Amino acid sequence: MLGSVAVTMPRSLLVGAALLACIACDPSSEGGGRGAERSSAERTLPATARADLIEMLREDAALRRHASDGGGHARLVSGDDPAKAGRPGMWTFRYEAGEHGIAEGGMLFFQPPPFWGWSPPQAEQETAPGFTTVTTDAPGITLAARAVDQGLLAATVRGRAMVAGETITVTYGAGPAGALADRYAERGSAFWFGVDGDGDGIRGLVPDPPRITITAGPAARLVAHWPSVARPGEEVRLTIAALDASANTGCVVDGPLIVTGTEDMVLPSEIHLGDGGRVTVMVTVPREGIHRLRIRSPSGLDAETNPLEVSSSAPRILWGDFHGHSNYSDGTGLPEDYYVYARDVAALDVAALSDHDHWGLEFLDAHPRLWRELRDVTRRMNEPGRFVTLLAFEWTSWAWGHRHVVYFGDDGPLVSSLAEATDHPTELWRALDGQTAITIAHHPAGGPIAIDWSIPPDPRFEPVTEVSSVHGSSEAEDSPQRIYSPIAGHFVRDALDRGYRLGFVGSGDSHDGHPGLVQLVAGTGGLAAVLSDERSREGVLSALRARRTYATNGARIILRFSLDDTAMGGTLPPPVPEAPDHAVAVRVIGTAPLERIDLVRSGAVAVTVEVEGEREVSWTTAIPPLGAGEYVYVRVVQRDGGLAWSSPIYPAAAASGSSKNTRTSRSSERR
Repeated sequence: MLGSVAVTMPRSLLVGAALLACIACDPSSEGGGRGAERSSAERTLPATARADLIEMLREDAALRRHASDGGGHARLVSGDDPAKAGRPGMWTFRYEAGEHGIAEGGMLFFQPPPFWGWSPPQAEQETAPGFTTVTTDAPGITLAARAVDQGLLAATVRGRAMVAGETITVTYGAGPAGALADRYAERGSAFWFGVDGDGDGIRGLVPDPPRITITAGPAARLVAHWPSVARPGEEVRLTIAALDASANTGCVVDGPLIVTGTEDMVLPSEIHLGDGGRVTVMVTVPREGIHRLRIRSPSGLDAETNPLEVSSSAPRILWGDFHGHSNYSDGTGLPEDYYVYARDVAALDVAALSDHDHWGLEFLDAHPRLWRELRDVTRRMNEPGRFVTLLAFEWTSWAWGHRHVVYFGDDGPLVSSLAEATDHPTELWRALDGQTAITIAHHPAGGPIAIDWSIPPDPRFEPVTEVSSVHGSSEAEDSPQRIYSPIAGHFVRDALDRGYRLGFVGSGDSHDGHPGLVQLVAGTGGLAAVLSDERSREGVLSALRARRTYATNGARIILRFSLDDTAMGGTLPPPVPEAPDHAVAVRVIGTAPLERIDLVRSGAVAVTVEVEGEREVSWTTAIPPLGAGEYVYVRVVQRDGGLAWSSPIYPAAAASGSSKNTRTSRSSERR
């Protein structure tokens, strides 16, 4: 999702509504800088490129700051810490000038966290939200404060230069309306200060900004998750959490929960939510079949688990989210809390935190310590057998499209999309040579920027692509919940029509600190179903490389699809002379009543099966043999908007001939 970029004054005044104007990072600090193998001007950018944005980012990275830029330090003097999500408050900060002071005509900048609902600071309307006063006791100095962009306040030093040790007091929410806090709960929510110390229009970030904690509001819903597949007699984890209206965890719910649908199951006699408003208990599921539990709180909050299929032979499903952000770039919360939410609230099996390489306020490619911290917390949170964490980052190219890079070891390089040596996808893949890693193109059809499919994905590193996220579906023009600002020719189906063999995954691209559950507030999201018996980095990597995956928009739908004996993501064996029709088999177990199943063959929906509200359907049909360059996959649509897409099945490389006529012989099994 679009966040903020580093821009400089007065250039930030020109950016307007396109971007939030955020405090620039000093490229000379902590190893910033760019390669110089060739100029980006030597390469023709695609029509979808954000050339103006690329130019602005490069100009900012090339700037040299005065010694006084970004000098001094700031601290919180008073105000709610913790603060309540979405509630008004007042916060007072004290800025102390650094060694070089601030020249007359220099500026102090103030910016609350620029995402998710903080009131923009303003100095003009005392009764309006976000009213901010900027004062000093330093004799002979006056301060002229004004909002210079959405979310950014600047105060110009007049009268004389401010010297080291002199202070400025900033009171945010000083009027009767106060200032609204972020609607998402988090630790480490930063208030950013910047200084243009010499008045030349270039500012630097003040290090170590004041940070506060934001806590959840009252409980508004329950969520409950357990695995999608288990073996008879197996003990599984049931995770229950109370969330507020913005899906924040940490709500208080008193009293025991009422659990129904537990026939023949073994579970604790009483279940209480803990201090964090969440709990994980062990449940033994003895018999085969489809199971759903209903959970109810004493106050009337209600939830149903995703369906659990107890079977001695069904392939296991690991639920994963490979794409999300913390406040280390343009998201919410600390990296550790991102993983805790994924494990203890969303009950994911696999999670990757993919903060941007060059986007937000502090850039990973200019601050190696941030990448080290992300690496360390990812390693620490990894727990093979229970919860798999994957080191990742988003290669945020505004020319060729965004990809996240996912490593399957404890370390890997941070590759900058802004550095001239690695600003093209082929250069990214070259930089990954020797690494155990994959790349995943995301929101490929549009949204923030489309993927340039004229560049073939490197099969060594890119076995799957993202079909659904918080931005919507990039599957095809005819997809429900289609992504915003789509561009014809850039859908995933267009990539398949080019002959690329890609599996499908979904991932949230969450910026709200809620991996696995971004759809609760946004309405659409993304999850990856990974078919693996092994809950480990090695098991996940093997499944991704083999395309043993499917995508959903957040709903934990159980989906199986095969042609003959070839399962989704697979390649058919070489054809025999006068090959018979392929036998298609589809099995769907929904999280809500189903609406239809679409069979997509080589660019178009070949068959649609209307479903009359059942939640469990088996369907078979027959289709003529696939020819060279063809593919076939299944799309599932639920009445509540839940969606799932199987990975495609492809013909053998030697396949020839093509027929897109399809005949059906339906045999449905419904419950």
